[in-house]
Parts: sequence; structure tokens; C-alpha cells
Amino acid sequence: MPLLDSRQPDEERPLLGASKPRSLASRVRRYLVVDVNRDWADVVLILCYFITGLLDSSSISVWGSFVSMQTGNTVYIGLGLAHPNESTRWIKSGTSLASFCAGSFFFSRFHRFFSPKRRWVLCASFFVQLLLTVGAASIVTNSGPPKDKEDIGWEVLVPIAMVAFQSCGQAVTSRALKYNALTSVVLTSIYCDLFSDAELFYAKNAERNRRAGAPFFLLLGALVGGRLSAHPTLGVALSLWTAAALKALVVFVWLVWPADPASSEED
Repeated sequence: MPLLDSRQPDEERPLLGASKPRSLASRVRRYLVVDVNRDWADVVLILCYFITGLLDSSSISVWGSFVSMQTGNTVYIGLGLAHPNESTRWIKSGTSLASFCAGSFFFSRFHRFFSPKRRWVLCASFFVQLLLTVGAASIVTNSGPPKDKEDIGWEVLVPIAMVAFQSCGQAVTSRALKYNALTSVVLTSIYCDLFSDAELFYAKNAERNRRAGAPFFLLLGALVGGRLSAHPTLGVALSLWTAAALKALVVFVWLVWPADPASSEED
């Protein structure tokens, strides 16, 4: 008895052959290398304003310098150079400003080199921010709050430098997602643009909503940071740990954020 011919007729064969199923590693890689969809990504950036308010209100009340908003630090540096022996605030502000500039150099080149909106790039950026914030929180937790606001020991300067370095990662992300106004470290221009808007009182105005949301969430973060930093033993450490938890949340958000349809089609 002849064996059955298992060959398919020509008309039933796929033109390009049977496609092999992707391996798990291939699917994960494909998932991570797509660009994220920038639609509604401004919500994440507005959350970053809460983190900025949380950190800056705590740092200014405990250390006497900002770690995110560098306009105030620049003024403190100028005042300190005019009267260098009256306070050490200008040294802490200078440390913060220098670290912020270094962080801007690092994060901007990281995003440009690997593609600004790529999923894994955004996750990695905020994961680095998370690690630096956890590192600063660990130092402050172990050393305790400074006994003197003029203290410029390493237990003060190193956490300031670490937090300032990471804070500009949020600003760079706003550039990567093309929401240039939502840097999370500047409010003056937002206030100007908000109240200069010819359509300020229109019902539908997405730009107005973003500009109003940014100062609101920074104010809310400053309120929470002020309350946390007043803790008798933990002080600024409590704010740093809270900020670290929020950074972890942002990493997760970018991990599950919808992909840009154009990026998915190209892949």
C-alpha cells in the first residue's frame, strides 16, 4: 500500500513559508524597543511637578537650598559671593547647580544616543533617578537630619548633589516627549503663558489645562514635603523615600504605557 503523500498542493502552501513563533526574549525585546505614545504622557510629566515640589520644599527647609529649581540657587550663589562669610547656603546651592548641569549633560546625551521616546530608555532614565534618590535617602536616614543648617559636611553635600543630578532627568524627558513647557523645574514661564493665553476661559483648552496643572501639583508637592520634613527624626529622609516610591511608580508607568502606533508598524 503506498504511503500517503503529506505534501500540500501548491495552492495551499503559504507564499513565504510558515512563520516561526517569536521567542519570549524576542517578544520582550520588541516590546522594549518601541517608542511610547506621547498622547496623555503629559499627565506623567505633571506628576513630576509633585515630585519637584516634594523635594524642593524639604531641601529648602532642611538644607537651605533647592535641588530642582535652579533659579533660586543662582540667586543664592550671587548673594553668597557678595557676602561669602555670612552663610554656607551658596556652597550648597553651587553644589546643586553644578550637579544639575552635569545631570543635564548626561541624561540628554543618553536619550539622544538611544532614541528619546524608546520605552526602555524612559524606564532606564527614571530607574537611574530612582537609584540616586534611594542613595540620597539612605545617606540621610543613616546620618540623621543636620544639627545645624549651615552644615556642609559630606552627609549634606552628597545627597544634595545626587538629588540635583537626577532631577534634571524629568526635564530632559519633557523634551524627549515634546512637551517642552512641562520641564517640572520652571514655573515662571508657565505662569506667564497661562495668564497670557487668549483662550484662557475656553471650555476646551489642553494647553491651559497643562499650564494650570503644573503649578497646582508643585504646590501640592510642596505642601506634602513641608509636612514630611517637619518630622522630628526622619525629616528630609521621609520626603526622599516618598519621592523614590513615586519614581518607581513612573518606571512602571512607562513599562506599561501604550506604544506609538507608528513605531509598532515600523517594527
